[in-house]
Amino acid sequence: MDTVHRPTLERSEQERVRLDKLASMQDAGIQAYPPEFRPTATTAGLHDRYANLPAGEDTTDIVRLAGRIVSRRTSGKLCFMDLVDGTHGRIQIFADLGGLGEEAFRRLTEWVDLGDILGVEGHVRRTRRGELSVQPSSWTMLAKALRPLPEKWHGLTDVEVRYRARHLDLITNPEVREAFIKRSRAVSAIRRVLDAEGFLEVETPMLHAIPGGAAARPFLTHHQALDLELHLRISPELYLKRLVVGGLERVYEINRSFRNEGISTRHNPEFTMIEVYQAYADYSDMMTLTERLVAAAATEACGGTRIPCQQHPTGFLDLTPPWPRRTMQAQVDLFLREMGHDPDALDLDARLRILVAQGGTVPREVTPGSVLAALFDCFDSRLLDPVFITDFPVEVSPLAKRHRDDPSLTERFEVFILGRELANAFSELNDPLDQRGRFEAQAAAKASGDEEAHAVDEDYLGALEQGMPPTGGLGIGIDRLAMLLCDAASIRDVILFPLLRPRA
Repeated sequence: MDTVHRPTLERSEQERVRLDKLASMQDAGIQAYPPEFRPTATTAGLHDRYANLPAGEDTTDIVRLAGRIVSRRTSGKLCFMDLVDGTHGRIQIFADLGGLGEEAFRRLTEWVDLGDILGVEGHVRRTRRGELSVQPSSWTMLAKALRPLPEKWHGLTDVEVRYRARHLDLITNPEVREAFIKRSRAVSAIRRVLDAEGFLEVETPMLHAIPGGAAARPFLTHHQALDLELHLRISPELYLKRLVVGGLERVYEINRSFRNEGISTRHNPEFTMIEVYQAYADYSDMMTLTERLVAAAATEACGGTRIPCQQHPTGFLDLTPPWPRRTMQAQVDLFLREMGHDPDALDLDARLRILVAQGGTVPREVTPGSVLAALFDCFDSRLLDPVFITDFPVEVSPLAKRHRDDPSLTERFEVFILGRELANAFSELNDPLDQRGRFEAQAAAKASGDEEAHAVDEDYLGALEQGMPPTGGLGIGIDRLAMLLCDAASIRDVILFPLLRPRA
């Protein structure tokens, strides 16, 4: 058997001791990293199965169990260890000299450290103190941990370390594991709803020659073989709508998208969203679909639509449909009245002065619509309970259909919860001439220095000129939805591996 390879990196005293134990195992002909072990039980399953086993009672049931050792105490001829596994349960391993034999017991007490992954085989019992246990007749080292767990394995609290070493975070913080389980369950629930309603899950390119589908600065990359400049997608929207043109009338994609923007508690440059497109539907249909999807996700992940929320004054968040619907103009006027202004008496210059006083961003093109949208951005953080904000100005909605009653507006909505945008949806613009005009306005903005504006996408316009039926489109941020369901204050708490600045 090969001897232990000792890398040249500086090792702590604890790591050197563990390497010595590994060498001792290998000298004894024991594999520290065997190729397989077949458990027959899980910790959670054992607790369920033996919930009524009385204290002090043994069984003759033999089980094979595998997991990580997170606590250990030796007392004479007894060794007590706690083992946790992927079901997030914990069970005591009650090892004794008589049950294991002298050699196996000695090796257990000498070689096993906290963090090691062990397999045990033995019978189930409950100790006199009421602790459900497995009393092993044999044990197997499945993976010798060469680095110790954090000093307090039960709670890794340094946020920076948690994000950089998510594996340790998952090992030591059960609530972190639960958050990512909730996220996965929420996504599964969304899939089930869409699949049941006849939507087809598809995949579209992540490398785009022309970025589009959202106002955002893209990441740039280069394809060597084709000597081609490409961008990581900022949205799959334009490709998904090509599929609607092609006759796939209900499609969705749960996708990774990328935006070259700042990092904050709400933003990560790499993120997950779902986009849904339904032919012969409009933005009203997308509102009811949004409510169904969020309610299903909350019910699956949290057991209902009324969920705990430390960020809400009441301590909970009620996601039960239906949610109120309010136009952007009505919402801004409401904010202005709360500030003591009469919205009907404010001309464009007065609204612009209020925008500047509130620290808002003055639009490049000052129009009633652009100033309305900029004013809304100043106050959207006040929207705590679920609300649809509808009828956005056409200036800030280049892909949305003009409103059927007011051509200066679009049939667009965004959902706000806890002051964060959760979803964005349109009655999709399917007039190719109108779309060309808006693309050309975007291209002009790009030429004048707007890094979030984009060039004219002739391929998409060509598809649109083949005829796209009336279509409703919806995008929901999966990361932000997970923040709601997990009551997380930062998006980094619901992304397994958030982007971080490299260590100095």
